Amino acid sequence: MEELRLTIIGGGEIALEKLNAVLFNAPATRIKLVAKEISEQIVQIAACRPSLQLLYKPYDDTDLNDTDLLIVAVNDIPLATMIRKDASVRNILVNVADKPALCDFYLGSIVKKGNLKIAISTNGKSPTLAKRLKEILNEIIPEETDSVLQNLSTIRNQLKGNFADKLNQLNEITKLLSMNSTPEKNNNKALNKRITIWFTISILSVLLGYTLSLIIPVENLFQQSRSFLQQLDNRFYWMILIGFGVEMIAGSLGMGYGVICTSVLLSLGLSLPVISSSVHTSEMFGSAASAISHWRYGNVNKKLFRSLAIPGIITAIAGALFLIKFGDKYAAYLKPAIAFYTLFLGVNIFRKAFATRKKTDGKLTYAGWLGAIGGFIDSVGGGGWGPLVTSTIIAKGRHPRYAVGSSVAAKFCITVASAVTFFLKIGISQWTIIAGLITGGVLGAPLAAKLTGKLPTKGMFIAVGILVMGISLKTILRSFHWI
Repeated sequence: MEELRLTIIGGGEIALEKLNAVLFNAPATRIKLVAKEISEQIVQIAACRPSLQLLYKPYDDTDLNDTDLLIVAVNDIPLATMIRKDASVRNILVNVADKPALCDFYLGSIVKKGNLKIAISTNGKSPTLAKRLKEILNEIIPEETDSVLQNLSTIRNQLKGNFADKLNQLNEITKLLSMNSTPEKNNNKALNKRITIWFTISILSVLLGYTLSLIIPVENLFQQSRSFLQQLDNRFYWMILIGFGVEMIAGSLGMGYGVICTSVLLSLGLSLPVISSSVHTSEMFGSAASAISHWRYGNVNKKLFRSLAIPGIITAIAGALFLIKFGDKYAAYLKPAIAFYTLFLGVNIFRKAFATRKKTDGKLTYAGWLGAIGGFIDSVGGGGWGPLVTSTIIAKGRHPRYAVGSSVAAKFCITVASAVTFFLKIGISQWTIIAGLITGGVLGAPLAAKLTGKLPTKGMFIAVGILVMGISLKTILRSFHWI
């Protein structure tokens, strides 16, 4: 492309998309763009690219002078057909946007990782599918691929002679890697290494245990631990089960932890700041385990994560301060309000089980605002990030794996911001509840991340929705002394 002369007819959104596609892959391409009106984004691009020439004028056939390739991006089929005929007379290859029958060539979606380029074409049948495949490949192909290519290029340039000579040299290079490394020898070496490591660990553990027994009164420690466990109330053990179950739901669906925990704690009659503080403090550990697991399995889109996390942290802190100041003073009004809020979330979760997914353009241009609103509501209401943020991202056509993974990772940052704010202002109370939720959440997080996208989503949405609605209704009825 950088050796050819390209002309683009049109100055709107489609022309901008085609222009960006060309410049992404061949930045030095000489481009002439002709249109009566040209968008501000194109003007900004031209300001920093001398190779892009803008002509504010209606089309005429002289615009095809000094043109090797032509892209037509006009929302006018008769005009596009006429331009196509003019180009054919001059033997110029043409691409007419969204009109495969008028095209001599198509612009594929390009996955670019340094020197690696993968072109995806659907032969003009479905550009949207090509874009989706591009997003998936962009996520799963690591950035380090270019380093591998550079190393292979270095090896290739060092090989001399004809094909047979190069093959012999390559054989010598690979022989060095496999020399004295038969599978049997490798297995024996690995086994001996493992035995040595575990033997060393065992010896060190015995020595460490003996040293500690001389310093620490072990018998007293056991007695104190036994006394501590006896003092724990039943809520601790129930919270372990609740924390495990809720983390399984939240880690798999990307929603549900805060909503369910808040609903349960509201039913126990705790104050609103204590509820939100307990939920976010306990969620912090399970959320960390879940975020690390999603990151490990490659489920996090870094750009989407940043767009959600940064504004969400700011508004989460603001929400925590709001609840600390007004939560106890207006508890009689805020408790039923939050119960109605969790009831609404429960209805929304239940409804998603039967909702038909609408076709969307896949663009999420307001991720920052979505993160900001989600952070504030989650901090005040003790939950709601998942039903609002994660479900919106999925509804916009993002792959569920990356939508859930990125949202869970951002939620961890928001949870930490909220929990730290509560801790600095009111400290930690109800530690038995928090400890139980933490224990259950940490146990459930790795399994939930591994099961993401594999569990029966519809059934889980129905079950979570019914559970949240039931607990919320009970809290509402108690608030108005109807039960």
